[in-house]
Parts: sequence; structure tokens; C-alpha cells
Amino acid sequence: MQGRLIYLMGPSGSGKDSLLQAARAPLEAHGCRFARRVITRSAESVGEDALGVSPAEFERLQGEGAFALSWRANGLAYGIPREIDDWLSAGQDVLINGSRGHLAAARQRYPDLLAIVLQVDEAVLRQRLLARGRETPEQIEQRLARSRQLQQEERAGTVILDNSGPLPHTVSRLLHLLDEARRCA
Repeated sequence: MQGRLIYLMGPSGSGKDSLLQAARAPLEAHGCRFARRVITRSAESVGEDALGVSPAEFERLQGEGAFALSWRANGLAYGIPREIDDWLSAGQDVLINGSRGHLAAARQRYPDLLAIVLQVDEAVLRQRLLARGRETPEQIEQRLARSRQLQQEERAGTVILDNSGPLPHTVSRLLHLLDEARRCA
């Protein structure tokens, strides 16, 4: 039986990394795998457990077919290693940190994916982005504008998961959502 791709997405600062870290143990206990993204950002960046590579290294990896999915957003390149295809073929569910702007392309490759949009109140989002200190205020406003645009372009077949409150509540709702999706699959 084929595993299912769980495509978690949301604006930068919505808490995807915190949610992934908090939900990792219970999801792994149910056989779910986590893909580590490759990003053209310094490996020293705080937050996501990602592999940081140079733009040239990313291009080389992409040219070699190392990615099942790849995209560009906010001046960075992102790749999901192709090993997820092996995991899915082995019947394992795979959770990835995806991109709202790349959802259509991901659905073409994985038509049965479960698309989950992590949302957070914009004031909370702005505060989180400022606190992490990765971007300038202008870059933060650009990210917020992109988030509003993508939110308006909401795509059918996505499940909304609010992360404006306490993280344990969001983890609980995510686990419940995945259990429901398994029963309906």
C-alpha cells in the first residue's frame, strides 16, 4: 500500500518548524517519516532542521535529480530529497514542510497528498518574524504581503490548521486531523 504525502505549508513564522518538532515523536511512533529540506540558507539559521547549501550546490543537486520537489520563494531555493518516493512506495506516510506557492506542482506529482495550511493571525505572525531576526522589516512586510495574496488564492482541497494559540493544542489538532485522514483514505 502506498504511503501518503502530508504537505504542511504556511507563511514563514506560522510555526511550522515548532509544530514539526513537537509532533515528531508521536508521528514517528505511527510510522510517519519526516523529510529534511535542502535550502540555500546558512545551516546556522535558527529554527528549521534543514540542510543549508550554496546556490551553486543546490543547482548541482537539482541537475542530478536529487529532489522529488523543488521551488523558489522569498529569494531562496528549496528542495525535498527524492528519498521520499522510496518511503511512500514502502507504505510510509511522509510529512514535508512545503510551499503554498508550489502546491499545484506538488499535487501534479502526488495527486493524493494531504494539503494542510498552517495559519496564524497576522499580528502574531509579524511579531514572530521580527523576533526571529532573519529578515529586515521590509522583507517581513514583503513576506506578509505574499502571505495575504496566497491566502486569498486559497485552493480547494486544503485543510486549515490554526496555530495562533498554544502549540500543544495545534499538535493535538494535527494528530486528530491525520487520524481522520487515514480513516477516510
